[in-house]
Parts: sequence; C-alpha cells; structure tokens
Amino acid sequence: MLILEKNTLTEEIEGYVKKYGNDRSALLPILQAVQREHNYVSDFAQQEIARMLDIHPVEVFSVISFYSFLNSEPKGKNIVRLCRTIICDISGKDAVENAICRELKIKFGETTKDKKITLEYTNCLGMCDQGPAMMVNNKVYTKLTPERAVEILKNIKS
Repeated sequence: MLILEKNTLTEEIEGYVKKYGNDRSALLPILQAVQREHNYVSDFAQQEIARMLDIHPVEVFSVISFYSFLNSEPKGKNIVRLCRTIICDISGKDAVENAICRELKIKFGETTKDKKITLEYTNCLGMCDQGPAMMVNNKVYTKLTPERAVEILKNIKS
C-alpha cells in the first residue's frame, strides 16, 4: 500500500514538473500545488521534488520552512491563522484567542484530535484597519469578536 501511495505521489509531482518546469523557478509553484493537494509537503515529496528539479533536498526544505503557509508536517484539514500584529492585539485579539482555544480545547500550534482544525499564528494578514483578523484556509474574517470567532469555528466543525 505504501509503495502504491509513493508511486502515485511521484506521478503527481511529475505532472507538476511538466506544468511548471524543471528548474529552480518552478520550486515554489510545485510546493504550493503539493500543499494544496495534501495540506503539507512530506519528506518523500521533498525528496522527489529535489530529484526532479536536480537540486539538493535541503533547498526544498529551506523554502518550506521559510514560508509560513507551507508545511513539512501534517496539519488539520482546516488551518485557522490568527493575526498577531500589535494592531490586532490592541483591537482585542487576546479575547478572540482565548475563545478559540476554549472552543477547540487546543492551543495555538496544535491540531484537534479529529484532525479537522490546526491553529496557527500569522504575522500579518494585511487587514490592520479591520482587526482582529483571522484566516480560515483562504478566507479572511475581520473585526472579530470572541462570539463571532466561535461561530465561525462551529461552522467549520459541522
């Protein structure tokens, strides 16, 4: 079974290489495509990408570790990112953060037991005039209150 999964992943990455190219400039789009499909870029995928682009695996990992929206470890199906800029702090981020943690019964940096939600911080969502803000997958929510944040999470959980 594992060999079949690896063969399928290799074929998937080959498709991305055909689509985006086989040089260094294709690395980020390929990583983003794998991330979209699997919610993270596994060690095996990193090795295959490096092999196909003829670069060292550490280069692949360094790009993944540099960008906060790329993951080298499995995450939940839904990624909830709470902005932690000073503007969001001033706007009431701490109360929103506490409500989120109470609702999900996990801390930031953790994933729910059912693997549905991972909590992360992000340094800026570009919504400083509408804080506190959070992003769920690719959707941004602004002017959060603790109650609204919990309502959003309940919709995700159901």
